[in-house]
Amino acid sequence: MRCSHWRRVPLDLAREAREKSAAPYGDTAVQCQLSAHDEGEHLGLLTDNGVYGTALLLRWHGADAVQLVGLPDSPVAAPGPGGDGCCLFADHTQQHTWEDAPEEAPCTS
Repeated sequence: MRCSHWRRVPLDLAREAREKSAAPYGDTAVQCQLSAHDEGEHLGLLTDNGVYGTALLLRWHGADAVQLVGLPDSPVAAPGPGGDGCCLFADHTQQHTWEDAPEEAPCTS
């Protein structure tokens, strides 16, 4: 199951993400993309950064420590022919998105 923590995107970081992104718009709030957890770091997907295979994410820990990070996409796919790709970033430490309940982790572009 995906983490239930959400975070509003600070205006300065939203502006910076739009400047770095290929998309003309951005979200005002993001949900943590990691598996369910209460402690530690959260990472919410904002958009791609215009470079193939990378994404812009909002990283936060607690109430004040918020930053924009660019991370490479995970290259891992589910086993078997036609397996779904993991929608997280490379070298993430928790389970892959296809291991979550399908309705909890849709992968959108």
